[in-house]
Amino acid sequence: MNKRNIAYKLAISGVFIAIATIFGTFSIPIFGAKMSPIQHFINVITAVLLGPGYAVLNAFVSSLLRNILGTGSLLAFPGSMIGAFLAGIAYKKFRKVEFALLGEVIGTGLLGALVAYPVATLFLGKEVALFIYIIPFSISCVGGAFIAYMFLKVPSIKKLLSKEGEKLR
Repeated sequence: MNKRNIAYKLAISGVFIAIATIFGTFSIPIFGAKMSPIQHFINVITAVLLGPGYAVLNAFVSSLLRNILGTGSLLAFPGSMIGAFLAGIAYKKFRKVEFALLGEVIGTGLLGALVAYPVATLFLGKEVALFIYIIPFSISCVGGAFIAYMFLKVPSIKKLLSKEGEKLR
């Protein structure tokens, strides 16, 4: 990978990390739960545009920044990072946005929610049931994945992403 590609990916990463950090606390009430879709939206976009490595690093940095700023919790790490990784791997393998969405939903909604259990019990001292995070994590990641899908299907965005993606490969 040449220096231009690395600089481009770092610059785009910075923008997406800022968006996820600033708007990460935005939530929509859904059936008594809070849907916070921004990180999941960013996970899918970075997975498609930048690949799995950058998607995971972006998820980690935005989770870290939200924790430092006091607007996030340790539960942000497993959900966002596993979802970003699976979204990136799925998109890399199949080159279809729908697979990135599926990777995000399985990675965050199921696997991230299960990994959140030991984080909650060991590090946060909470007594919770093993499957307690599946529904709230799933609501947020499905919402974010849907927004990302709609965003990626806008013709001008789709054209831009395909051009930039070709330059980066």
